[in-house]
Amino acid sequence: MPRTTAPPHRQSDRGPFTHALTGLLDALLPAPCAGCGADLGHLCPECRHLLATTPPTPAAALPGAHAAAPYDGPVRRLLLAHKERGALGLAGPLGDALARAVRSALGPFPGPAPLLLVPVPSARAAVRARGHDPTLRLARAAAGALRREGLEARALPLLRHARPVADQAGLSAAERHRNLRGALTVRPPGRFRRSDRSGPAGFRPVLVDDLVTTGASLVEAARALSAAGLPPAVAATVAAAVPRHRQHRPDTPDGR
Repeated sequence: MPRTTAPPHRQSDRGPFTHALTGLLDALLPAPCAGCGADLGHLCPECRHLLATTPPTPAAALPGAHAAAPYDGPVRRLLLAHKERGALGLAGPLGDALARAVRSALGPFPGPAPLLLVPVPSARAAVRARGHDPTLRLARAAAGALRREGLEARALPLLRHARPVADQAGLSAAERHRNLRGALTVRPPGRFRRSDRSGPAGFRPVLVDDLVTTGASLVEAARALSAAGLPPAVAATVAAAVPRHRQHRPDTPDGR
């Protein structure tokens, strides 16, 4: 039977006003927790505690990569709610989790140089369909969390796609790496907002993403930054995919 309405996660007509209205409605009419479904607002105390206290662990995708939590259960549902359903109120707690992964990756002595959080870019078509750039939003939230803890940090979308890539869903790890090889490049300074044009000089680049599955996106992003003379110090993600035999639900559509 043909569909008569768009799937709920494809909100291509979203704009700043729509997001602001959604945020106001969320505040006035609290929805069930996006992580567990409890009727305690968009993020219940238990899921907030889970995000805030799960110990970050190394992610095998790239040397120096750490993830704040496994991509399973409430964490998976929270990331999907933020990414695909525009639950922008989750950006703060998810950004705090990403900041914890950054600190874990840097180790106990992060050094004096300021940090530049560089998000792995989403395809422009995906950003248009979602109405926002979820990874850039999380990178900015994480940079704010790091600054509140006394670390100098900023987020900057240094990377862009240099060519189209195939949908990653259904591809094997080797196919994903081939699909993304050479796909990213560093944006020219003229493409940044005026306030961002001071560039990355003096900053230590840190790759960040919402999710790592095979690591193909992180590997390609690290290659692109290194080719531009900006090798990333470490990488960090909110979540890391768990082995398939332990997964309770299928992976996100655009697996990294």
